[in-house]
Amino acid sequence: MTVTLRLALRDWDYMTPLVLGDVSSPRLKVVVDRVGTLISNVGTDPLFDAAEMSFSRYAQMRHDGDETVVGVPNFIMRGFRHRCIITAKDSLVRQLSDLAGKKIGVTGWRDSGNTWTRAALRREGVGVEDAMWYAGRLTKDHPITDRLDGFGRPGRIEAVPGERPMVDLLLEGGLDAVFTPFMPKGFFDKDSALRQVLDDYRSAEVSYFNDVGYVPGMHLIGFKAGVVREHPWIMDELSDLLDASQSMWLEKREKYADTTPWMIDELRRCAADLSPSWNLNGLAANEKMIGDFAKELHEQKILPRLLSPADLFPSQAASR
Repeated sequence: MTVTLRLALRDWDYMTPLVLGDVSSPRLKVVVDRVGTLISNVGTDPLFDAAEMSFSRYAQMRHDGDETVVGVPNFIMRGFRHRCIITAKDSLVRQLSDLAGKKIGVTGWRDSGNTWTRAALRREGVGVEDAMWYAGRLTKDHPITDRLDGFGRPGRIEAVPGERPMVDLLLEGGLDAVFTPFMPKGFFDKDSALRQVLDDYRSAEVSYFNDVGYVPGMHLIGFKAGVVREHPWIMDELSDLLDASQSMWLEKREKYADTTPWMIDELRRCAADLSPSWNLNGLAANEKMIGDFAKELHEQKILPRLLSPADLFPSQAASR
């Protein structure tokens, strides 16, 4: 009997083989719904059985004893964060250490990506207490929401005054830098008034990889606990399908590299700079990264208690 799984994912290109049925399972039919914004809680959502979700928010659920969602350490979104710190083109800020004592904007305080970006900054000697932080919307096209999420501290971590767009404040000098996972419209234009803080962020990221041994994970796959209880095999089955889809897509990208003029060089450089196992999923392959993220959540006072990889993924730890 084939089980149907309703899965919510962002529009990652490497999921194309899964969506088209080029990778499949005889016992699991995956129905993918591509979403622009992550659903708030797959455990209570009536439409989905599993979903891409924030690593940070999943960790909060585990910390709080909420077992309505069971996570699998398949990190559907990974990425270095040095590139995600932007400033005005004429800014004097050129190094991460230059941000000590500065005003920094964030698109969401406890977001997994911003947690990793603060970790990168902390490695350069700039901790949470060494800057003034403002949480807000990136541009006027982004919604006004509570981006502090309960972590505000007057005089240290505040909402952007008047909910003004942070890009506007950057250009006016009201902010010195902004953390953002996605660049604002026009950022890649030749005459853009914005730039990354680090001119050579790639070298910084390669150095970071050589030091820590991983590419940070931001999003993972969470399942309704009831689905896992009914079908205990389903997490591994879906994880294998996601891995197969990514593998097939990367293989095809090497063949069809002319999507942008220098994609072929990017593929070559990734192979030279990263180990072949950089995007492996599973607890064993990611235990150090998971542990480091849990430590950051604790050190940055997002979680009061330090969690272990086994706390976060108990079923995977028990099966080893």
